[in-house]
Amino acid sequence: MKTRSFLALAAAATILSAARPSAAARPADDPLALVPPDAVSAGMIRLSDLRSSPLAARLFSDFDRTTVDGDAARFLAEARLHPIDDVDTIVFAANAGPHGRALVVCEGRFEPDRLGAAVAARGATLRTTDAGSYYLLRHEGKEGHDGDGAVAFVTSRLVVAGSEPAVVAALAARAAGGTGFLSGAGLGRNLRRVDQNATGWLLVDRTRLPEMRRMHVEASEGDAAGAVVAAMKTVSLFAFQMTTKGDALKLSASGFSADAETAGLLEDAVRGVLAAMRLSAQDKPEVVSVLRKFKVTRDGEAVTVAGTLPGEVVRALAEKRHERRAVAERD
Repeated sequence: MKTRSFLALAAAATILSAARPSAAARPADDPLALVPPDAVSAGMIRLSDLRSSPLAARLFSDFDRTTVDGDAARFLAEARLHPIDDVDTIVFAANAGPHGRALVVCEGRFEPDRLGAAVAARGATLRTTDAGSYYLLRHEGKEGHDGDGAVAFVTSRLVVAGSEPAVVAALAARAAGGTGFLSGAGLGRNLRRVDQNATGWLLVDRTRLPEMRRMHVEASEGDAAGAVVAAMKTVSLFAFQMTTKGDALKLSASGFSADAETAGLLEDAVRGVLAAMRLSAQDKPEVVSVLRKFKVTRDGEAVTVAGTLPGEVVRALAEKRHERRAVAERD
């Protein structure tokens, strides 16, 4: 199995758990305890919350369709793994730089021996460190191990996947009792910026993203989107979160800046984007109605836009995504 295919399975249907205690016996088995302190971005999704949502069937339908045939289906059968049912929490993190490391930590119910046998049968190589063992997943088309992925079936509750350096570092962190992310190390100091009961959240340290530092956007007069991008260049942190609410999704996005003028510019720019979106959707009153319910607020250094997508809107968006995928497969 290709590295990308396995990592996609390991990440289940996500891409966006609050910092709550894990069901595992060891504190270091909390997925958040393995997030590296030098992470530029980190996030969490509680699949267990999404499973219980009335929207679950539509939200997960595309994933089921991708695993009905081929080696992916055979792998899942051999491993006795159904990610949507067996994975409860997914934590993901990444750092920047020329050799960026990506990490995905899944908490749920697994059979490590069967998973190990399934990846070994597909060419994965077992490697051992003082902190634990992992499988190296060869990147097809490349010589050596540059760019290879890795996966560690740590316990029956915990699976760690990502780049080889990230997995090795996560195993070492677990053996040492955790990275300190939960106690405020690195990006972890911003955990207070997200709702601990959210279904999913994402934190991004904007100051450490090289592509953002290099971005030069000229915001023309009346260009609301350009104004937002221009204001974003001086924002230090972004926080995004979502929470299921019956068959609806409650969403919010915040930008943080200690500079009052920057915060004011961002607030004005976001209000301008919402107004422009309402104007462009005048022929769709139901969309305008939803957009009007999204509010922009400013509280100290935080500028937040928040609102709720009703169930019918979420279903419509999921259906459009489903249709686009079907068209792409036919082509």
